[in-house]
Amino acid sequence: MKNKILLGLVALSGIAIFIFMGTYNTLIAKEETVKEAWSQVENVYQRRADLIPNLVASVKGYAAHEEETLTAVVEARANASKTNINIKDAGEIAKFQQQQTGLSSALSRLMVVIEKYPELKANENFLQLQAELEGTENRISVERKRFNEVVKDYNIYRRQFPKNIIASIFGFESLALFEAEEGSNKAPVVDFSN
Repeated sequence: MKNKILLGLVALSGIAIFIFMGTYNTLIAKEETVKEAWSQVENVYQRRADLIPNLVASVKGYAAHEEETLTAVVEARANASKTNINIKDAGEIAKFQQQQTGLSSALSRLMVVIEKYPELKANENFLQLQAELEGTENRISVERKRFNEVVKDYNIYRRQFPKNIIASIFGFESLALFEAEEGSNKAPVVDFSN
């Protein structure tokens, strides 16, 4: 009888350890998926930031007297590019988004200036940059959505019982969603066709 009880306890302990390890490993995998998704968000924002010097250089040749607007774009790019984000901190994600919104705003002002220069709008290099910028804005939207999807999946998983106990023991914290500011859920309108 004692052997059966002991054998039963060993079997239950083995099952508990197996479930524990599986949950822990799944939490690790989901957390890494979130990190990878955030990396893609940063990647597409960096792509946009990398396009800006070429855009500014193209505009500068045609609109040299628009120095204030060009400087604002360059400064907004610098601010948006220097932020390192801890994805576990909702405040840092919000700060990152605020800086990106500042850059989007500066780009919008630049696009208004460009409307005054039809010869710039006809420039082949500028048209190429326009297409790349529009594509990048679409990629940003897609990657932000994907990031939120994997964060949601991770947060749901870590909150489920008994996974929440294991997550709490090992410090798997709830992660913040990417919450865009009011009205920034739309890509900036970039229209050079007028």
